[in-house]
Amino acid sequence: MTPDQKFARYVKISLTGFILLFVYYIIADIWLPVTPQARVYHPVVQVAPQISGRVTEVFVSNHQQVKAGDLLFCIDDAPFKLALAHAELALADAQLENQQLNTQIQSLNANIEAAKAKLNEQSLLKQRAEHLINEKAISRQDFDSIVADYKVNQANLVSLQAQLTEAKLKRGAQGEHNLSIRHALNQIDQAKLNLSYTKVTALNSGVVANLQLLKGAYANSGQALMAIVSDKADLVADFREKSLINKRPGSIARVTFDGQPGQVYKARVSSFEAGVSDGQLSANGLLSTTEKSNRWVRDAQRQRIHLDLSDNADIVNRLQSGARATVQLLPDSGLGQWLGGLQIKLISWLHYIY
Repeated sequence: MTPDQKFARYVKISLTGFILLFVYYIIADIWLPVTPQARVYHPVVQVAPQISGRVTEVFVSNHQQVKAGDLLFCIDDAPFKLALAHAELALADAQLENQQLNTQIQSLNANIEAAKAKLNEQSLLKQRAEHLINEKAISRQDFDSIVADYKVNQANLVSLQAQLTEAKLKRGAQGEHNLSIRHALNQIDQAKLNLSYTKVTALNSGVVANLQLLKGAYANSGQALMAIVSDKADLVADFREKSLINKRPGSIARVTFDGQPGQVYKARVSSFEAGVSDGQLSANGLLSTTEKSNRWVRDAQRQRIHLDLSDNADIVNRLQSGARATVQLLPDSGLGQWLGGLQIKLISWLHYIY
């Protein structure tokens, strides 16, 4: 065989191999899709106080494991204790004011009864005076004086009844249903709530991260001072849209992590995300913006899926947030699962190199 024949043979073999690999890639991209765009995400909870104040104690340090309910730091509680005492005094004032109004109402009720008795007496005098004036037994002046006294007592009774109504309206309901007492009790509850906020505790278990807090620092309400990285983790993978055409929740998968080269774990697709940020429209009052691209073949859109390592969930939880992984999706056929398993195994071995 001449050198030219050998060269032609090598070219044919190379072209045949390239075509076979290209065909395999096209078929595998739909039948055996694989992506290195996978990560482990731990939910991160930002810890911020709900009140402002001077920090008196810090009980945790960076990278410390904490459990839900553990005390993280304390804020000076002196101003909030004073606020609680002030609210309790306001309740005492409201109760005292209600007692005074109750006494006033009792006094008005007594005065009304006396005014009714006096008015009844004046009514009888007026009736006798009307009989006597007809018989001309009394003077017109005496009669007018009796009628005037009757009207004065009648007006006095109406005035006392109006004062009673005003006092009852001012007092309102009695006991804990009284409006002023309810306001005072609400202030006490708010003061107690604010006082409880001086002790900041962890709401979930995890690891303290990015602690930016020292004793004596001033903490502002709503300003994050540390983060807690949750113990629970989520494994997500981004695939091209066409690679997911035959996949559904429950589809079989294999996963290898960059930090654990040579190890392959069984997994299943747990869910598909509803969309990506590129598909989100903002109602900002502006006209829509069209996509601009000078490329004849645009980049393929990727969609995100979530995976569940049901048999090895603790492994994912132990990995750091952001850990990289490679995910291989498998078909239902035995041959496809064998080829996919071989492919992901090869990738896991390559992780020893890169």
